[in-house]
Amino acid sequence: MNDFAYTAKSSTGQKLSGTIAAASRSDAMARLRAQSLFPMTLVDRQAKKTARIPLSFPARVSKEQTADFCAQLADLLTNGVAMLESLRILSDATENPRLKEISMRIHDAVAQGDSLDVAMSKESAMFSELTLSMVRAGQEGAFLEEALQRTAIFLRKQDEMRSKIVGALTYPVILGVVGTVITSLMVVFLVPKFQPFFDRLEQNGTGLPVITIVLLGVSHTLMNYGVFVLLALAAISYTTYRAIRTARGRRIMDQVKLKTPLVGSIFHDAAVSRACRVLGTMLRNGVPLLRSLRISSESTGNTLLAEAMMKSAENVTAGDTLSKPLAASGLIPPQVMAMIRVAEESNTLDEVLIKIADRIDNRIERRLEVLVRMIEPLMLILIGGMVMFVIVGVLLPVFDLNSSVG
Repeated sequence: MNDFAYTAKSSTGQKLSGTIAAASRSDAMARLRAQSLFPMTLVDRQAKKTARIPLSFPARVSKEQTADFCAQLADLLTNGVAMLESLRILSDATENPRLKEISMRIHDAVAQGDSLDVAMSKESAMFSELTLSMVRAGQEGAFLEEALQRTAIFLRKQDEMRSKIVGALTYPVILGVVGTVITSLMVVFLVPKFQPFFDRLEQNGTGLPVITIVLLGVSHTLMNYGVFVLLALAAISYTTYRAIRTARGRRIMDQVKLKTPLVGSIFHDAAVSRACRVLGTMLRNGVPLLRSLRISSESTGNTLLAEAMMKSAENVTAGDTLSKPLAASGLIPPQVMAMIRVAEESNTLDEVLIKIADRIDNRIERRLEVLVRMIEPLMLILIGGMVMFVIVGVLLPVFDLNSSVG
C-alpha cells in the first residue's frame, strides 16, 4: 500500500487536502470518488521522495487522465449535478493546463447548444472514436453515466496494456537502436580503413567475396549518399502518412494490417472486440439495432469490418438476420458467428456480444505477451546478424588470402 497526497473538491465545492492509502493511483482515485471527492491533484508520496531531478515537459493529457475525466463526470451526473456545472467543476478541479482548457471548451460548446459527444468530438487529440461512440450511444439511449463509466474502464484497461507493452519493449528498442548505430558506424568508419587492402587484392588478381563486395557497396553508399538516403526515407514516410489519411489509403492499410504475419490476428481481434463490445452495450441499454450497428461500425478502427457491419444494417433493414452478412464478410471468426447466430435465436445478443468481447480481449492480452517475449531474442539475432555481416565481410578476404598463400 502506498500513501497518496491529494487535493480534492467536494460536491459542494469545498477544497480539501489529505492523504489516502491505496494499492495504486487508480485505486486511490476510486476511493476518493466513493467519498464524493473529486481530485485536483494526486501524488504518490513515496515516488515524490525518490524523485531527484524534476523535468519540465509540455502538458499533455494521458489516457489515465482521460479515464479520470470520464469517471468523474459520470459520478457528478449520477449525483444529480447538472451537465454544465459538472464540466465547470472538472475544469476547476484539474491542474493540468491543457485538460483545464479542454474542459472549458467542452463546457462552452455545451452551453452554446452542442451535445456532449459533439463538443467532445472537437477535441480529437483527447477523445478517441470509441469514446465518442460510447458517449453518443449513452446520450441516445439515456444511459450516459453508465457509458462514461464503461469508457473509463476501457481506457484504463487499454492504458494498462499499453504500459505493459512499452515496459517490455523498452529493452529491445534500446538494443535495436544501439545495435543499428554501432553497425552503421562500423560500416561508415571501420570498413573504409580496409579499402587499400581490398584494392591490392584486386590488383593481384585475387577476387573479393560477394559478401565483401556488398559490404563495400553499402559503405560507399552511406558515405557518399547518406544524407540523400535519410531524405528519401523521410519523404517515403511522409508520403505514406498522407496516403493513409485518405479513405482509399486507410482501406489499403487496414488490409495490410490484417494480413501482416504475427500481428495481423491481433489487429483483427481488436477490431472485432471493439465492435462487439460497443454493439452489445448499446443493445443492452435499449438502443435500436440499426442505430447500434451504425455507431459500433464507426468504433471498429478497421474500414473493412466497418463496411461489413454497414452491409449488415442494410440486410437487417430488408428483414434478414444479422449473422448472415457478417458471416459472408469472412471477417468474423466462425466460432464467434456461431455464438451470434444462437444469441439471435434466443434473444440474448447483447449479453453474448459483451462476453465475446471479454474473451477476445483476454486472448489478445495473451498473444501480446507472447509476441513481446519473442521480440527480444529476435532483436538479438537481428543485431548479431548485422554485426556478423560486417565482421565476415571484412575478414573473409583475409582468410581467402591465407588459404591461397598456404
